[in-house]
Amino acid sequence: MPTEPRPEPADAAERRAAVPVVCYPPESLPAPPMALYDGLRVGMTRVAQLEIPARDARAFRVPAGHVLRISCTQGPQVGDLNLWNAHDLSERFYSGKTRALHGTHVTTGHRLWSGFPHLRPMATVIADSLGWYGFDADGAGVHDVIGTRCDPYTNARLGGAPFHRCCHSNLIRALAAETGLAPDAAEAHVHDVLNVFMCTGFTRDRHRYFTKASPVRPGDHLDLFAEIDLLCALSACPWGDCSGNSTDHARCHPLDVEIFAPAPGALDGWTPPEPAPYDRSHGL
Repeated sequence: MPTEPRPEPADAAERRAAVPVVCYPPESLPAPPMALYDGLRVGMTRVAQLEIPARDARAFRVPAGHVLRISCTQGPQVGDLNLWNAHDLSERFYSGKTRALHGTHVTTGHRLWSGFPHLRPMATVIADSLGWYGFDADGAGVHDVIGTRCDPYTNARLGGAPFHRCCHSNLIRALAAETGLAPDAAEAHVHDVLNVFMCTGFTRDRHRYFTKASPVRPGDHLDLFAEIDLLCALSACPWGDCSGNSTDHARCHPLDVEIFAPAPGALDGWTPPEPAPYDRSHGL
């Protein structure tokens, strides 16, 4: 039998007034060695560079201890980034736990965490030229870990035509090209992304996910320190700067990727992080 909705209880105001509790106090996390990272950026040398074509993706590798810089070069453009352990694709970026530990958007000093059972930093944000943006009057911020990635399945559910140049499919093609995996095998490894340069939030009335024009401009960049050997894939989103809800009229631009090596001795004493120290017995 259908259940009638319950009326608002007499103590509704009291229940709503419960004090919020931060689930994972950030001060409990080991602090990243930002002084080390700052020093590293001073003497680093570029060892590789590639362009991510508009509305497409490329995969590339970043050795541990190196810096990945993603730059806006020709016009406002957002990108969808996947990260894997270069030696084990089962270890990959975990946007949900990154969000739980650092919040909905990341910036300098935040880390990009891998999934279970590893749960360790894969990369650390060490420079963000959009760090000034913060959160605007709409509650939006930049570099989000709340969105997923544009994909052909949702597009089909919403009544759209077949859509192959979406970020999900772009990332599949890039990973397949880099690893030699068949597309269906590569698809199983594509995961929720870091939305680089994307400006997003939730509406205040219905808490619906929204995008708005990215504040990124040519010259802006995000620097990530590779904590482990990384295989990366980056898609230059077909929504361009995400200022509209259609790709038909979106102005799209390429993104630039640079990889920098540390100066000799810059990382003396540094070691890649170990996986989470849990024995995986799960009470059995």
